[in-house]
Amino acid sequence: MEFTWFNEKPKDCIVTLAAGNLTLNKPATFFFENAYSVMLGLEKSKKLIAIRPLNKADSMKHDIPESNKYKITVRSSYSRVTNKAFMQEVSDFAGLNLEIETHKFKATWDQKNQILVVDLKEEV
Repeated sequence: MEFTWFNEKPKDCIVTLAAGNLTLNKPATFFFENAYSVMLGLEKSKKLIAIRPLNKADSMKHDIPESNKYKITVRSSYSRVTNKAFMQEVSDFAGLNLEIETHKFKATWDQKNQILVVDLKEEV
């Protein structure tokens, strides 16, 4: 007998945008397992969101202002960053009405810069 063994393809990193939070699926959460907090960034011209994990040591340093660090909740199958003001900014510039429905976007890990990049042109 010659079996061909099933090998499930790796799942995509998906980030769900809602009115008050960003939710990362399990594959995206992998990069945040040791995160104590995160930094959030926008590149409006390319319609990108950046999420940078900070471990506890980096988060406790005073070289990053407290106003630039946001709490992340990490669970076994997802993680979530809650920030209504940031989500309103995303909603305004991307033309999304997050009050009515959520939107899911593909994300990729940028190894060089150690950030998760959410592409707002890649809705799933």
